Amino acid sequence: MKQRILLALLVAAGLSGCGTVGGWFGLSGAKTTEAKPAALAPIMATANLTRMWDANVGKGLPYVFSPVTDGQAVYAAGTEGHLVKLDLASGRELWRIDAGRFLSAGVGVGDGLALVGTAKGEVLAYRTENGQLAWSAKLSGEILAPPVAANGAVAVRGNDGNVWLLDAKDGKRRWVYNRVIPSLTLRVPGNLLLTERALFVGYPGGTLAALALNNGAPLWETSVAIAKGANELERIADVTGPLAADDQVVCAAAYQGRIGCFDQTNGNPIWVRNFSGLSGAGIGGRYLYAADEHATVQGYDLTSGANPWKQDALRDRRLSTPLAVAKYVAVADYQGDIHLLGEENGALVGRTASDGGAVNGQMLALKSGLIVQTAKGGVYAFKIQ
Repeated sequence: MKQRILLALLVAAGLSGCGTVGGWFGLSGAKTTEAKPAALAPIMATANLTRMWDANVGKGLPYVFSPVTDGQAVYAAGTEGHLVKLDLASGRELWRIDAGRFLSAGVGVGDGLALVGTAKGEVLAYRTENGQLAWSAKLSGEILAPPVAANGAVAVRGNDGNVWLLDAKDGKRRWVYNRVIPSLTLRVPGNLLLTERALFVGYPGGTLAALALNNGAPLWETSVAIAKGANELERIADVTGPLAADDQVVCAAAYQGRIGCFDQTNGNPIWVRNFSGLSGAGIGGRYLYAADEHATVQGYDLTSGANPWKQDALRDRRLSTPLAVAKYVAVADYQGDIHLLGEENGALVGRTASDGGAVNGQMLALKSGLIVQTAKGGVYAFKIQ
């Protein structure tokens, strides 16, 4: 893994305001040496993934895109500038717009807006009703993580350490919080989590912070990982991927660091465990799920941090963030295969294919299924039976 990142560094440095490392998703376009992914062995399937519909929004590489829903429709975007609204039940295209520029992040949805970002630091907000541009805002820093919206606010982060809170009505800035980040960071999206309580942000260097919604001041900060090593590469300890939360805790995972859950009110650790991963974590029921840097999927008890199972049959297949759906945990890999694991024991119980493109973003949970977007631009809805 470290050999792959070192080689990626040679072409990634200088892509933004600080040095970045291509790492997991190959965002730098580097040709790297890496471990051979495990071959898919036959499984005794007890669950079926049946395709309900599919669509295409255009390729995602070299960025990471994820589909989202407002409960009625699905929104998806691609690098070439297309943003589409699809009927949740049928996949029928309700509208499609061309942003007229290349996109680097999306989609966020909330407050009647579908939000995308660009490599030039632009946020574009489209009305979910008709696809018309509601407003745009020019910020600083390449936007790699999707903007998030809730309760009249839109939160955005740049790849330069800045985090903004904008007014959802017109995109005007409410506040900006700047944090000095290490000179060398992973070029992997660090997703924001916006709640009624705070804006939660995971940072390069291993810090998890809660920012006040009224002025952006840190309410608390805690260390998910502590940087250590003989050089800058070894000291990379970034909080990456999606954060996960319930009503009481917020959970995060770091590369070359730890995974853990923390009290939302004060940041005190509920539990932490040694861990190294790049695709964040997901909550389902009483478990936290995460895939480590070698794609071993692990389940952790949400309250104690006990680790009752690990599944390594998908080793080095570059897995997406685990998604809890129904009584299963779903992960997708670099070839677009979607895998179902039992939530209680991690056993592989189902598998299906998409279009062969890597699934780098988050999957979207339905009541009894899921939606996935591939790097080739395919958007697929599956029902679990």
